[in-house]
Amino acid sequence: MAPETTAAIAANATAKGDVLATARVAGIQAAKAAATLLPMAHPVLVGNVYVNFTLADNYIEVEAGVDTVDRTGVEMEALVSVTTAALTIYDMCKSMDRTMTIEQVALWEKSGGRSGPWRRAAGDDESSDLA
Repeated sequence: MAPETTAAIAANATAKGDVLATARVAGIQAAKAAATLLPMAHPVLVGNVYVNFTLADNYIEVEAGVDTVDRTGVEMEALVSVTTAALTIYDMCKSMDRTMTIEQVALWEKSGGRSGPWRRAAGDDESSDLA
């Protein structure tokens, strides 16, 4: 995104209001609705969702984490959460910056489920803007 867009978001000076607060709520809601959006995803009891943002000069990094007590992993819930939060940022800022892109959505770590724990190796896609 343009540096002016990031600055407006940081200053809470956009026409549609508090972008990051709205994106956080959207991300939390999306994690809870993942099974209704993805046909092969299992409904999962979501216990906790966090959505965090790191602002840089010309991008915002979005990170989501999801916890559950179910026997399956919640990586799809986290990926839907981060993507929806990023889409919300785009939606709220598109009138000031149509050049924004959403790039490099990636899973960084998971635990639970049949496949057990998994962590992206150091150096694998280190330049991701979204995780």
